[in-house]
Amino acid sequence: MNAVKGFGRSVATVPQRMAQLGPLGVLKAVGHAIAPPPSTAEDGRDQWPSRTAFVLAAMGGCAGMGNLLRYPSVVYNNHGLQWYIPYLLCVFLIAIPVLILEISIGNAYRGGCVVAYNSINHRLKGTGLAMLYIGFVVGPYFVANLAWIMIYFRYSFHNPLPWGGRATEFYNEIVGVIPEPKYVDDMSRWVEFAGSKMNGEMVGWTIFTWFLVWLSIFRGVGLTGRVVYFTMGLPIAITIILIGRSCSLPNAVDGVKLYFATWRGSQLANGELWQTACGQVFFSTGVGFGYFTSYASYNQKHSNAVVDSLLVVTSNVLFENIAAFAVFGVVGYLGMMPDPDVRLGSFTVGFLTLPEAINQMPVPNLWAILLFFTLMVLGYSSAFAMLDAVVTLVMDAQPKWNRIIVVTGAVTLSFLLSLPYCAQFGYYLLEGIDRWTNDVALVFVVWAECVCSCVVYRWHDVAAQVGKPAFFTYNFAYFGGQVLGVIVAQAVSAPAGAGAGFGVYAVFAIISVLIAKNPDSPAPRFWGKNVFAERFWYVAFYSGNQLRRDLNLIVGQGKNWNIPAFWSVVLRYVAAPALAIVFSFSYPNFYLLRNNPLHVMGFSVGHVALILIFAGFIVPKWLDVFIPPSRRGEGKVDWGANVPADVEVMERNAQMEQAGRFVNVEGNDPAAGSSSGDENPKSEEPKGEALR
Repeated sequence: MNAVKGFGRSVATVPQRMAQLGPLGVLKAVGHAIAPPPSTAEDGRDQWPSRTAFVLAAMGGCAGMGNLLRYPSVVYNNHGLQWYIPYLLCVFLIAIPVLILEISIGNAYRGGCVVAYNSINHRLKGTGLAMLYIGFVVGPYFVANLAWIMIYFRYSFHNPLPWGGRATEFYNEIVGVIPEPKYVDDMSRWVEFAGSKMNGEMVGWTIFTWFLVWLSIFRGVGLTGRVVYFTMGLPIAITIILIGRSCSLPNAVDGVKLYFATWRGSQLANGELWQTACGQVFFSTGVGFGYFTSYASYNQKHSNAVVDSLLVVTSNVLFENIAAFAVFGVVGYLGMMPDPDVRLGSFTVGFLTLPEAINQMPVPNLWAILLFFTLMVLGYSSAFAMLDAVVTLVMDAQPKWNRIIVVTGAVTLSFLLSLPYCAQFGYYLLEGIDRWTNDVALVFVVWAECVCSCVVYRWHDVAAQVGKPAFFTYNFAYFGGQVLGVIVAQAVSAPAGAGAGFGVYAVFAIISVLIAKNPDSPAPRFWGKNVFAERFWYVAFYSGNQLRRDLNLIVGQGKNWNIPAFWSVVLRYVAAPALAIVFSFSYPNFYLLRNNPLHVMGFSVGHVALILIFAGFIVPKWLDVFIPPSRRGEGKVDWGANVPADVEVMERNAQMEQAGRFVNVEGNDPAAGSSSGDENPKSEEPKGEALR
């Protein structure tokens, strides 16, 4: 009763409060109620309203149209339960370890990609910047793709559906692939693309989608934390409805059997199956775009990064495998059977197969509306995640700038970059940019994440313990083995490449151990029992293991799960070589398309990411503009071998960044770093196994 009376009194005083606030005050109050400003953590950084909001936002970034369209298409092309062997191996050996890395460094170093990788080592700024570059390139054509979906959504209200009996023709009209390019057999001549007319409706829907992106991120994680409940909750509910309807269609069981009750063990010897599974896991998980690190930087200080990573990957795997039943029910209904000579593409599934089946169902307009609405919401959640990572970069570097202005500028620029995809040649431009951004830039960037974090982190400790000649010789073995291996594999054969790669690695790894000096600080347990094993542990495992230990000081607190000991080994010696193999297929494939100017353009755009990574290594100071002055020296600090990082220094730097101060409370410039472990209080009384 008291609650009812209190509510009544508050309602009665609304007119009085509105008169006091005035029109602008009322508008501001309503805006704060709908789009609340984010809460702040102890260090002054914006913070997610809850852990659930972060997990849903991360899930929304990786769960997109690809789960509902691309995944069913690759499974259809490689149908059978044998698919799950390479697929699940890639989930556990690539997706989960890389995601743990991205989320942990964002949480521990309290910054987006560039700040976080600069904190690992000042020469890794380019790696972080390359990740954001990929998202900024993908976003414009991704939104143009969503504009196609919105056109289909609008036509879903027409009765009868306009694509009935002419799905291919309707699709060609919508995406503007007419007139078709003139292909030539002579590789010395360029493919010619006729027609540059803009599709007005597509431009309109592109503006609409970018406006939705602006609405979702202009206020920061306080608003985004609310939006993700809609962008994840509603698509899941509608997908379940679509699955139920699809699996109730006549003969749907034939499609389900094709998906889940077929075994073709001989296909496991097919290298293409393993490459496709790796690519699917890699792209659908969303690692390498930078938004996981940016999102994690807004978490509470000691979040459970390992469990969060497992939740995100597991939910993504479950969603795309369960959602695939919606497509395979339609496959059985249409009587489709895989043809090894005709591959089913994701655009074919989304714009031809599913619309064709919907047109034959009772109440087709309802199912068309539900399908394209679901695809739109799933896709737009990924779009704003990618752009939000770029906004985080700017706000980290310039925390005093107005976020609304930064978001508006980023959205406006992204919209302008979307316009070429709205032209008649836009489909072919999308095809060229998408292919090589994924096959070249994305694969190489994640490869760089894996190797750099486990090679460059605190490398001075390794050099001090075994000597620089041993350190550089071992890494010549590691990188040289991968490079020579993939070159020989492409030029001769896979077995020859494996032999050459392992041979180079083994020879130079042995040489590095023989020329190394005896370490002063003991290696752990088994490795410390033999001097050669101790040397090998330092050159092969120290950096990755020490990164794990230092991250666990933040993300492994209390009841949180620790990053496991084998994590860095998997990153460096399993995930990285696998990605190197996938990357090696890019150049032979490009050779076949070298006379297509849009593919040449896409190939060039993809290589900008590689240039950023190498520029970060060679001239790291050029990229200091993206780092707050108070944090530019973080990647140069030397604590000494086996001495834990100083958590207090890490946290104080984050606080100084938010406060806009350039010196710490003692009056020392943190950008100067620490020349030796002795200058750090932690070095005087190290924990565990310390320097002798």
